[in-house]
Amino acid sequence: MTSSPIRDLNDAFRTGGPSSEGRWMLTAGVLAEGPEFAALAVATVRSFTGFAPGNDPYGEHDFGAFNLAGHHLFWKIDYYAPDLCHGSEDPADPAVTSRVLTLMLASEY
Repeated sequence: MTSSPIRDLNDAFRTGGPSSEGRWMLTAGVLAEGPEFAALAVATVRSFTGFAPGNDPYGEHDFGAFNLAGHHLFWKIDYYAPDLCHGSEDPADPAVTSRVLTLMLASEY
């Protein structure tokens, strides 16, 4: 699969962790499992490589699912305007986009 600007930005954001380009949100369910679990979950997202047509149909690397310590987890990257009040007009342009990665237990979906 060829690279795209959105995919490259998502990969850099996801593997680099929270940054000025966005933020990471961990749900109450993830946090309730304790700090070690949360740290392992974040590390798993950062090293995630399980992209396939079924979970990445547009090749943007904006969603993943995995199992950890008996839990099924999802993560998703959404694109907002820098003020976080509405969606980004162009997710390929970091000047007008703030990325938000949400990490949750599948049971919270």
